[in-house]
This record gives sequence, C-alpha cells and structure tokens, in this order.
Amino acid sequence: MATVTRRRALAALAPVLGAGAATRLLGGNAAAQDHHAAAGATTGHHAASTNGHSPLQHAGFRQGARVDHERNGFHPSALVRDFDEGTTRRLASGRVLREWELVAQEKEIEVAPGVAFAAWTYNGRVPGPTLRAREGERLRISFRNASHHPHTIHFHGIHPAEMDGVPGVGAGLIEPGKSTVYEFDAAPFGLHLYHCHAAPLAAHITKGLYGAFLIDPKQGRPEADELVMVMNGFDTNFDRSNEVYAANSIPFAYMDEPITITRDELVRLYLVNVLEYDLINSFHIHGNFFHYFPTGSSLEPSEYTDTVVQCQGQRGIVEMRFPTIGKHMFHAHQSEFTELGWMGFFDVCEDRKAVCDLPMGP
Repeated sequence: MATVTRRRALAALAPVLGAGAATRLLGGNAAAQDHHAAAGATTGHHAASTNGHSPLQHAGFRQGARVDHERNGFHPSALVRDFDEGTTRRLASGRVLREWELVAQEKEIEVAPGVAFAAWTYNGRVPGPTLRAREGERLRISFRNASHHPHTIHFHGIHPAEMDGVPGVGAGLIEPGKSTVYEFDAAPFGLHLYHCHAAPLAAHITKGLYGAFLIDPKQGRPEADELVMVMNGFDTNFDRSNEVYAANSIPFAYMDEPITITRDELVRLYLVNVLEYDLINSFHIHGNFFHYFPTGSSLEPSEYTDTVVQCQGQRGIVEMRFPTIGKHMFHAHQSEFTELGWMGFFDVCEDRKAVCDLPMGP
C-alpha cells in the first residue's frame, strides 16, 4: 500500500473539498516558531492536473487570489532583475573595497494566497539580496543579527577559514543582538551563494536565510539581459516536506506576470538551487535550447540543452536567445514541483520594454 502523505492527501482532496476543508485536513494554522518549524496556515496548493483546469488557473489556488507582494516587501518581478552591488571606495593601495550590510531578522511572509510563513530573512526578503562583485576586489560584509536565534553567513567561494561563517571557527555563531564583519577577496569568478550555517542547518536554510552571490570575471561577460532565479520551496506544515515550490519564493509568480524578453537578445540567467528536503531540482525551457556554464567559473559552456539538474547548493549560468516572439514556458522537470508552483513564462517581444499583448490562449 502506498504511503499517503499530507501533501498527497491535499492534492487529491482539495479539488473536491475546497480550500477550507483542505486547510482543516492539514490541521489549520500552526503556531510553532522554533528551529524546526515555520508558522502559517495551509491551503489548496494542489496539482493542476488533478482538477481538469489549465495551469494558468494557478494549479488550484483559490480563483483570482494573489499574494500580497506589497505586504511581503518584495516582488518576484523585481527580484528577477535585482543585483545588489553594494557601495565601493578605492583603498590607498588602489584596490576596490566593496561593502554591504546584511541583517538577519524574522518576518512573516505570504508564500501563496492565504499561506503565511514565519520566515527568517536577510534584509527582510527571501531570497536575500543578490550580492554582485568583480573578481579581485576586497569584499566586506557587515552582518547584524536582529533575530531571536543565533545565525551566521557562510559564503561559497575561496576565503580564509576564520571568514567561513561556521560555528566554532572565527566569529562562529552570532548571537541575537550581536554583529560581525566578514572580509575576503572576491574569488573565484562565477556564480555562488550564501546561507546561514547554524544548526540545525536544514531548518535555517528552509526558513529563508540564503541568497545568490555573483563574482564577475575581470574581463566581464558579453552584454545581456541578466536575470537571477533562486529555486526554493517552503515546508508550511513542518513535516520536513515542501508543500510549495518556486523560483524567487512565490509559486506561479511568473505565470501571473511573465518575464518579458526581447527577441534575439542574449539572455543570461543566474540559476541557484537552495531547495531543502528534496534531493534535486531542475530547470527546463520550452521551445528553445540554452548553453549551460556550471558554477559560472568557466567562460566555456559545458553543454547545449533544454534541461539541467542541480542538487542543493549547485548553481550555473544559462545563456540563450529567443528567435521568435511569443510565450515560452519554463519549469522544473519534476512534475510535482511544477504543479505545486515552480513554473512560469518568458514573454518574448520585439522590445521587452514595450507591451507584450499576445493572447495566452484558452
């Protein structure tokens, strides 16, 4: 007999019972806010294929319902092109010093219509800011812990051990109300990530303490329309299994508001997987192929494909051009992830700054 998880039960019953009954099935609101849980109500985030409706109807989310991005304080349509270059000044040696301030804080966010999640954030958003630097610069990150739990920042890349952001080394755990400074050279060039490394590690990551970290090569890369997607998910009922999946946190966000692209323009997508509780994640594009640069640490692509797989912490750069106008779907190639939120559209126009008004179809 197959094991029936609460997620599978919700997927099967929500079309029949409706969102309210599905919520009761999962026990309604939860109040636990410790290292292992994220508080929030659960609702009808079930598979589109189970109810006979188009995926454009948001896979069974309440009809017409939308996440309150203003209340969240961040919007996926803005995050996808948001790169934080910090502030810079030139040292006496002539070298560039690039600086940021990151603050760990607790914040309730809405991860799907009616689904509240007690997140732990860097600078009040999930994912945290996409930090961007250039190879060879000196980087300085001032970190303040304004939450109720000990946290750190661990950066992927090359740096001294005392700057690694792990318990028991260097500054170690940063207790509530305390602060520290991480300082190291920007190396190697490529696409990296940062995240909290306090125990239990899975809980600190799934609660939202992560972000992309980009180091451009000294010679730069060809001009492109640049995007960033941090693939993630949320365990809304504390069973160490995700109920919703997304890129940049909000399920179906890029179905509601497709990402506009200019025909024939080079598109460069910085793709990072921080999904917890699932072994792999993936990215698939419809009607096109792309060049893939694993970790972005080489200027030569490893393959020309339409699907790529990443385990947690893996990342890579996707480069592609769209030769024709129209809407091209992208999504995880695990059907469950897609049906629970990880899907969207690129809306290819003659000019992405103009209105793309092609019909979506029935």
